[in-house]
Amino acid sequence: MARLQDYDVSNQFTGAVKKTSRITPETSAEEVRDIILEINKKGLHFEAGQSVGVLVPGPHDFGNKYHFRLYTVADIPQAGKSGKPLINLCVKRVSYIDDFSGERYDGVASNYLCDLNTGDKVTLTGPYGIAFKAPEDKNADILMIGMGTGIAPFRAFIKHIYKSLGGWKGKVRLFYGARSGLEMLYMNDKNNDLANYYDEETFKAFEAVSPRPHWDDPIALDYALEERAEEVWSMVLDPKTHVYVAGLEKVRDMLDKAFAKMAGSKEKWELRKAELIAGKRWAEVIY
Repeated sequence: MARLQDYDVSNQFTGAVKKTSRITPETSAEEVRDIILEINKKGLHFEAGQSVGVLVPGPHDFGNKYHFRLYTVADIPQAGKSGKPLINLCVKRVSYIDDFSGERYDGVASNYLCDLNTGDKVTLTGPYGIAFKAPEDKNADILMIGMGTGIAPFRAFIKHIYKSLGGWKGKVRLFYGARSGLEMLYMNDKNNDLANYYDEETFKAFEAVSPRPHWDDPIALDYALEERAEEVWSMVLDPKTHVYVAGLEKVRDMLDKAFAKMAGSKEKWELRKAELIAGKRWAEVIY
C-alpha cells in the first residue's frame, strides 16, 4: 500500500458542502456522517470506488501546512443541477489515546469534516485510483468483507455492478460488522439503501453485530463468517471468486485467523491468500 506522504497532492480543487447528514442515531455514541460535496472544477471525472484527498488547513504539528487524509467516494458520482460533480463521503468522527501521555485527542480530518456546515468549502486533491474494480466477467462471484466506515467503498461498488453495469449473474456476498444494529451504516432503520438490492437474486448481505455485553468488545464479524463457513470457503476456493476487504487494520488480522480456521491451518490459508493476490482476485482498503 502507498504511504500518505507518497501521494501527489498538486491537483487541488475545492468542494462545497451541499448536505451533511448524520447516519447513525442521535442516541448512538458513534457519529458517522454522509457528506455530499459539489466539486468546483468542471471536467473532473470521478468513478465509483475512487478516493479523494482532504487537505485540512494548518498550521499543524511539525510545521505542516496541511493535514492530508484519504476518503473513499461512497456512492456513484453524479452531476448536480449546476453540472458540477457531486460526491459522497462517509466520515466517522474519531478520537484516539496518545500511547505516551494517555491523553485523548480528536482525529484532525474526521472532526474537521464532521464539523462542516452546508455551504462550507474544503480543499481536495485527486481523484486517486480505484481500489475495487469489478471483474470483467459478470458470472464472477464477489465476496465483500468490511467493518465500520469500510462500508463506503462497498456501497458504491454494489450500486456500480447492479445499476451501472447491470445483469450481474455471479454471487455477491457482503459481510459487514458494527458494534450494534444502530451502527450498521446504510443498513439501519434510518438509512437502509442497501435494502434496494435485497431483491437481486445474486445478492445477500450478512450483518455482524457484537453479542458481547460491553461496548468496547470486538465486533463479531469473525463469527458471522464462521456461521457460513461452508459457503464462504467454497467461494474462496472457486477460481472465479474475487475477494474485497475494507476497514481498519484489525480487520486484516481477524480475517487471517478466521480463514486459517476454515483452511485447516495458517499455512494453508497463507498459500491460498497468496494465490488470490497473485491472480489479482484479492483487493483491500485498509485505513
